[in-house]
Amino acid sequence: MMATALITLAQDQKGLGTGGVREWILNSIVPLALLAVAVLLLWLGGGKGDNAGVMRRLAGVVVALAIIGLAVTTNAGKDIGEWIASLFRA
Repeated sequence: MMATALITLAQDQKGLGTGGVREWILNSIVPLALLAVAVLLLWLGGGKGDNAGVMRRLAGVVVALAIIGLAVTTNAGKDIGEWIASLFRA
């Protein structure tokens, strides 16, 4: 009974996918995580006057954001690879 309902749902939706979950993560979890990291950076380093420590941690956040950007952008890895290869071509 449950299996036939799922099959019918899958046929009506033209296949099941992860698009909704991906969009929810990008629209909800990523901004919330960035806000939490920003508050922690300000609370841990900014209050003590350790600006250099905050900047070191911020560099790690920027690298993490670059990795997330590569993961969620279509064909980004291929485009970056082609750009790097074009630097070494004559």
